[in-house]
Amino acid sequence: MRDGWDVIVIGAGLAGLAAATELADAGRRVLVLEQEPAQSLGGQAHWSFGGLFFVDSPEQRRMGVRDSHALALADWMGTAGFDRPEDHWPRRWAEAYVDFAAGEKRAWLHAMGMRWFPVVGWAERGGHGAWGHGNSVPRFHVTWGTGPGVLEPFVRRARSAEAKGLIEFAFRHRVDELLVEGGAVVGARGAVLAADTIERGRPSTREVIGEFEQRAQAVIVASGGIGANHELVRRHWPSRLGPAPAHMLCGVPAHVDGRMLAISEATGAQLINRDRMWHYVEGIENWNPIWPGHAIRILPGPSSLWFDATGRRLPGPLWPGYDTMGTLAWLRQTGYDYSWFVLDQQIIRREFALSGSEQNPDLTNKSWRQVAKRAVGKGAPAPVEAFKQHGRDFIVRDTLEELVAGMNALAGSELLDAVAMRREIEARDLQFDNPYAKDAQVMAIHNARRYRGDKLVRVAKPHRLLDPANGPLIAVRLHVLTRKTLGGLETDLQARVLAPDGQPLPGLYAAGEAAGFGGGGVHGYRALEGSFLGGCLFSGRVAGRAAAAAVA
Repeated sequence: MRDGWDVIVIGAGLAGLAAATELADAGRRVLVLEQEPAQSLGGQAHWSFGGLFFVDSPEQRRMGVRDSHALALADWMGTAGFDRPEDHWPRRWAEAYVDFAAGEKRAWLHAMGMRWFPVVGWAERGGHGAWGHGNSVPRFHVTWGTGPGVLEPFVRRARSAEAKGLIEFAFRHRVDELLVEGGAVVGARGAVLAADTIERGRPSTREVIGEFEQRAQAVIVASGGIGANHELVRRHWPSRLGPAPAHMLCGVPAHVDGRMLAISEATGAQLINRDRMWHYVEGIENWNPIWPGHAIRILPGPSSLWFDATGRRLPGPLWPGYDTMGTLAWLRQTGYDYSWFVLDQQIIRREFALSGSEQNPDLTNKSWRQVAKRAVGKGAPAPVEAFKQHGRDFIVRDTLEELVAGMNALAGSELLDAVAMRREIEARDLQFDNPYAKDAQVMAIHNARRYRGDKLVRVAKPHRLLDPANGPLIAVRLHVLTRKTLGGLETDLQARVLAPDGQPLPGLYAAGEAAGFGGGGVHGYRALEGSFLGGCLFSGRVAGRAAAAAVA
């Protein structure tokens, strides 16, 4: 490894690649330090569904969606709920990000060759009022190629810069300390880890075989969050969400450990909003896991009935796909670490999708032939059917009484009463005899099907759950799944890391999840979805361009 770098980037995930490629485009020489092996280039983004948040896009307009900057900004601010003095920079980043999402974001990515599935998804639908949490319109644009499709242009740009001598990747280099001289960050020191040919996503060895020290004019921290470090998650778990679960699944690989946050703080960086985090409540155990505790999130449509562990139906608007944090807070008050979806074959066929590039081979492999199979036949997409067959959390029965007995057997309890659940389900079934209803979830289903995309491919035709023609019946046990860190290193609009006195820490920048996707928490308390990858892209771009200008 040679010396004389302009900038060191710590982390070879999406944010790090975005920063490094912007630096290289400006002619700067960049060293990328990454503790994982080369086969893990791209980090956590590789496993994502590839959703991106755009505002007033051609895809939206073709689906009949009328979106605007004003509507998106109102949705973002109502969702974020900024209410702290330290939300100054997160709020500024939020305004800048919505400007970006409504402006050049799509054109910038399109020029690199990125494309999107034509049907725009409607995530985090809210339901608490026009000023409250949620997307007023569909904004979740699935990248053609999913997570790998998002990464591909940045990997291609980085490899091209590498061939020109502008970027060097130092894999298996774990940063243990930032170097500070004269009050400025001037480099990094750490351990060289043993080579490892382990499959992407699986835990790699932490055997130390050497040491390194590298210097540069600036350092960008793009090392991710804390999702795989359940000790840290529990330490910072917010009381507003109730007690931390004793049992959680893991939605990210083991290397998402939060080490660099503490290392940066020890250098003098300010960490804010540590209690803001984003964990899903629709996690299921992966029957074919890659990393420890590997969970997959169900991306549900609105029709499944949601019950807590005792058989109580969740109140509105805590329906599938509406309010992740609200549902998490409600379920944490039940005293149990799991809940249930109850549905049928018609719903699972039409409404169940699974998070993750590996769970969507049709979209990941860019196969229209495979995508078309989602719309025909009685089966759900093949990965969903595989979970239905092999997944420990799935129960399939012909009658409700058999289903409830299976649910109790799986839970190891007798908490669920088949008579009470039948009464609840039959009452809702009666609501489908008319195109209108008093049941708020049924009203929400009708509203969803007024959107062309939902009616075509996402939301099942309203029907009675207990009609055998729609069977078999299916129950899915759901767990809390750790995923995103919403707080992080406080940064100004140039991605410069701030010290506790509010002044920039010379030489240090941050991007991606390590910076709360911008500012130390661009999402506030809650997210609109499709905005995590986009936050990595935007903050990485800002950090790369700002550092390039600073070291000129």
